[in-house]
Amino acid sequence: MKKTLLALGIATTLMSGAASAHEAGDWIVRAGGIFVSANSSSHTNTATDIKLNVSDNQQLGLTGTYMFTDHIGVELLAATPFSHSIDASVPALGASLGETVKVKQLPPSLYVQYYFMDKDAGSRPYIGAGVNYTRFFDAKIKNDIISDLRVKKHSVGPVINAGIDIKLTDNLYFNTALWYTHIRTKANFKALGAEHEVAIKLDPLVAFAGLAYRF
Repeated sequence: MKKTLLALGIATTLMSGAASAHEAGDWIVRAGGIFVSANSSSHTNTATDIKLNVSDNQQLGLTGTYMFTDHIGVELLAATPFSHSIDASVPALGASLGETVKVKQLPPSLYVQYYFMDKDAGSRPYIGAGVNYTRFFDAKIKNDIISDLRVKKHSVGPVINAGIDIKLTDNLYFNTALWYTHIRTKANFKALGAEHEVAIKLDPLVAFAGLAYRF
């Protein structure tokens, strides 16, 4: 679905000839659905190997962009808190522990964008790059086999972005966008009679579809 939306936007760019504008001094606010494909992996730093897998999630996404020039903008990405279930398994025992933890996260990102085509083009594809800060919170144990859970709360990493605005009216646009970033955290807990430390990597692909309004 995510690839289909982006392909639709690119195709519309080639067909659109209506006049609109993304120009210096404009504010652009976008709101819509946002989906995180977690793409997680884990590495155990203690004796017993425990694999943790982070689920996907979807929420309401919101971005705000300020256009410094007709082609250069700075955007802030925000969303309602994502909630991820974490499943655990013990490969040496061939055992799945099922859902063990649920944790929430907020991933605000700030990045510079470059908008292609003329400011009056009917559609404006763009790319961007910057920094992501992810804050983990409200970690809850969902399986009595573990206890004394502690989750590293902060992660900072690079983020890249691509998307397109397609004119619907003079100030209203359809937008679809993608982000890719690196998020790192760590979980410490007790289970199976021992203490464990598991490093978790998230390389999420984030997809958005919604409406944009230009002020």
